[in-house]
Amino acid sequence: MFAADPLFSTGIDFGVVLIALAKSIIGFLFVLIGVIFMIWFERKLIADFQNRIGPNRAGPWGMLQTLADGIKLIFKEDLRPDGSDSLVFRLAPYLSVVPAFLTFTIVPIGGIFTGAHQGTVHLFGHDTFLQVADPPIGVLFLLAMSSIGIYGAMLAGWASGSKYPLLGSVRASASMISYEAALGLSVVSVVLMSGSLTTHDIVAAQASGGSILDWNIVVTAFVPFVVFCIAATAELNRPPFDFAEAEQELVGGFHTEYSSMRFGMFYLAEFMNTITMSAIIVTLFLGGPSGPIGPGPDQVWPFFWFLLKLLVFLAAFVWVRGTVPRYRYDQLMDLGWKRLIPISLMWLLFIAGIRIGRDQNWSPVLVPLAAIGLGALTVGLLAGSMRTAAIRREQSDEDDLGEVSA
Repeated sequence: MFAADPLFSTGIDFGVVLIALAKSIIGFLFVLIGVIFMIWFERKLIADFQNRIGPNRAGPWGMLQTLADGIKLIFKEDLRPDGSDSLVFRLAPYLSVVPAFLTFTIVPIGGIFTGAHQGTVHLFGHDTFLQVADPPIGVLFLLAMSSIGIYGAMLAGWASGSKYPLLGSVRASASMISYEAALGLSVVSVVLMSGSLTTHDIVAAQASGGSILDWNIVVTAFVPFVVFCIAATAELNRPPFDFAEAEQELVGGFHTEYSSMRFGMFYLAEFMNTITMSAIIVTLFLGGPSGPIGPGPDQVWPFFWFLLKLLVFLAAFVWVRGTVPRYRYDQLMDLGWKRLIPISLMWLLFIAGIRIGRDQNWSPVLVPLAAIGLGALTVGLLAGSMRTAAIRREQSDEDDLGEVSA
């Protein structure tokens, strides 16, 4: 998993092990401190949207309120329902937290990607990347962790032995299935344009030209970026897609029966996933830490640009949460299956046709037209099959209603 990092190119010694451990600890602390800041940031920003004050008692500007809430959860009594599955009930919170951190390990948070540096920094006599790991299958690792993370919500609802948490976990599973395909197709578009599965190479490809026009958000013509952002919001169970914990309907959702720090771990996982997914969006579409180098130490500027881009997306997630009303469940399913998947599939075929035509020196006019035609045909067939299935389902419901009335 660490093989692509130049840190391991000369073998493994005590110094290499220490640097690897230090990067892992720093990465974990970065996410953990980011969660503390994110909770405060979200509460204050939504309070401003709603003309309220927000947290203002614990610490300056209320910045210690999150720490106070965490301490309160640690000392609260840990309850477990009598009808729950003990092992799975205790395991579920970890299945939500661990994938969130593991996903962040493949994100480059610094390093100059132009010239001879190519994202490397020199630490204690060793060259290394400013990311915990750079596996050759980084994008596949991202999709795998995204799929595993849903097991936390699913198993928490099932193991609680209660109907409302079970409904919340079923909703979480359904939304994951609906949006995982669209999210994966949008990521494949980035892989096609970058020519690599590693996050380091994806950032390097965007920084190679030294221009914003080389970022994947522009190169892929914005559509995969929009699809990825919508699908990521749904996978994070954040408003307006937070059906797994819709308080008006499910009494708190899949973690209703949890208390103390186990509930806190689900809360931690939600905000940790928000930070991680924002970092992934920055990495895949906005050039990661790449940006202009100003006065002062060169290595400080990439980290600054990464934090700035990350903050923009965190603010966007809060903005959406505070302004967009919650979708209905049928609207969530329709958006995923009937809109995002066909659009992302058509655009993937379009980008694949462009890439193949460029490699084979085909006509720059005919290839896009053929790709658009093939994509439109595919989407039409897919939409037709979905429409037929919906009509059959409605007819079946009407027949069942008629039998009940009779």
